[in-house]
Amino acid sequence: MASGGERGVELAEVIRQLRRELKAAAAEGAGAGEALQFEVGPVEIEATVAISREAGAHGKVRFWVVEAGADGKLARSATQRIALTLHPKAVAQDGTTRSPLISGDEIDGER
Repeated sequence: MASGGERGVELAEVIRQLRRELKAAAAEGAGAGEALQFEVGPVEIEATVAISREAGAHGKVRFWVVEAGADGKLARSATQRIALTLHPKAVAQDGTTRSPLISGDEIDGER
């Protein structure tokens, strides 16, 4: 798998984007002074990933989230299904943590 763009995206990028979306929702709710807010509970992600390893002394193992239409050979031989449960925490400057709150208007198609 030469690049994530052809068959999928790196798992780390999926988690980074999820973090950005949660931060945006929290900022939107706080900025608007929303009366109704939701505490973010565990976030569950289930994905089919392909594992690749780069050769060399400083090679890395990478996990690629695979598109549903990946060719059958790849899907049978080099993919695994993984499930992650993330527990988002808001971290204050003093290092204390709390469950973040999100709010905002409903977006079309949101579930």
